[in-house]
Amino acid sequence: MKLTDSDFDLFGVPARFVQDRALLDVRWKALQAEVHPDRFAGEGGTAQRVAMQWAIRVNEAYQRLKDPLKRAAYLCELHGAPIEAENNTAMPGAFLVQQMEWREALDEAHTLDAVEALADDVVAHERRAQQQLATLIDERQDWPAAAAQVRALMFVVRFAADVDRRLDALGQ
Repeated sequence: MKLTDSDFDLFGVPARFVQDRALLDVRWKALQAEVHPDRFAGEGGTAQRVAMQWAIRVNEAYQRLKDPLKRAAYLCELHGAPIEAENNTAMPGAFLVQQMEWREALDEAHTLDAVEALADDVVAHERRAQQQLATLIDERQDWPAAAAQVRALMFVVRFAADVDRRLDALGQ
């Protein structure tokens, strides 16, 4: 085990989009128990600092692996297709139209039922997008298309958070 190992190698799981969340949780707990700085309390400051680096590395890897969007972005980066979301915001016209329609629907949604219906639509879209990512990454290894899908999904996730905030404001 090296600090420079990929997150997948570190966790001993295949470098795939589809992951078993329960297995990731088990591996994270085992790795944390193995590298926790308290285990090295009697070995001096250097050993504790190294253990702290490992604990941070394990936590960062876990955060990436457990989140489908972060995991997909990481896989794309590993395969030479950086997401570059801040520089590449080009999206297909149909996707942009849908985003505008969702924004308008959220602006016009004044009842709990209307916002919940929009939330259901967004969640369903997010699930379909994740299924498409699984196909693009795990079956086709189409990294440029997967990177574009990740960029699109980032917009959907951001919008879903806006819908959640509206639900919270309506007392849900």
